Amino acid sequence: MNRVQEIRKERNFTQEQLANFAEISRKYLSNIENQLANPSIDIAFRISNALNVDIDKLFFDVSEVNSVVYPEPLKYIDLFCGIGGFRYASERAYNNLGILGECVFSSDIDKYAQDAYEANFGERPVGDITKVNEKEIPDFDILFAGFPCQSFSICGLLKGFEDKARGTLFFDIARILKEKKPQAFVLENVKNLVGHDRGKTLQTILEILRDELGYHVDFHLLNALDFGLPQKRERVIIVGSKKPFKMNWDFSVEHKKTLNDILEKSVAQKHFASPEIVAKRKSKHVAKTFPSIWHENKSGNISSYPYSCALRAGASYNYLLVNGERRLTPREMLRLQGFPDQFKIIVSDCQTRKQAGNAIPVDMVAMVIERFLPMAF
Repeated sequence: MNRVQEIRKERNFTQEQLANFAEISRKYLSNIENQLANPSIDIAFRISNALNVDIDKLFFDVSEVNSVVYPEPLKYIDLFCGIGGFRYASERAYNNLGILGECVFSSDIDKYAQDAYEANFGERPVGDITKVNEKEIPDFDILFAGFPCQSFSICGLLKGFEDKARGTLFFDIARILKEKKPQAFVLENVKNLVGHDRGKTLQTILEILRDELGYHVDFHLLNALDFGLPQKRERVIIVGSKKPFKMNWDFSVEHKKTLNDILEKSVAQKHFASPEIVAKRKSKHVAKTFPSIWHENKSGNISSYPYSCALRAGASYNYLLVNGERRLTPREMLRLQGFPDQFKIIVSDCQTRKQAGNAIPVDMVAMVIERFLPMAF
């Protein structure tokens, strides 16, 4: 197995360029990338040198790493934990795999998120992760984190991730991984990470994880709609393990939820938009489906779908309206993210909207974790 094509594209090489650097034909390189040819050791080294990647991160034999041994319990940490999306997702995956899991550390800077997390899991997350000494974090086996998308300041002579990533919250993930050396990690970020700073941000993250911290790494852009949640929410998922793996990102869901599964039957009047707003929306648009979520973009254009556009933490109060008439309730927003109805809402509607908008799609991430863990351990 190899990741030549994947890393070639990360490095912005064409097939012809890499073939020239490696002194092989483009056709032979294509066969290598499509797993149709096994290069000699000499050619493999030439390719790895051209791509500036350790050869063991580029070529590996999955058949040699098929045994799966899970620690008991499988300990994890939950960074930028919000209201516990990764915790719900990992618990679901652990249960399906028959694994005993234990959260040994969680962190989020937001007080209201800490309140909600504590009410639902009985543990209060630590605050600002930038002020936490990585040496004081308990040992763990896997790291979960949904971290913000931030630019890296790349200038001058950079010695490593301490220089490249300093000042970003990814730096805190990297320093913890370097100190604690867990077996694996699963990271989540917004769709824009792929093109952020013309792709340099994602490339820097992958280089740090793979080249400096020594992990085998893969990533993919996924959509919550494809995982049974009626919300178009595209997110980048990055997975990594000390053990070589080849992730299959093709998922299928037989039973998908619809808006009928999400929407509450009885809704308080406070959630309804004013008659003026409703009349204005309905004068501009006629929905083709019922029920539907109406979306108004920044230009004032209105569209409606049998699912919700992505929930956003800082969005306008009325940018999503059920059937063009009312706002989503806090419970409905949590359902759109895959949170169970057992989740206790203990903060204001305003804070819950923010929390739901910042959360991960639980169903999607649970399926990723369930598939990834047997490859990572």
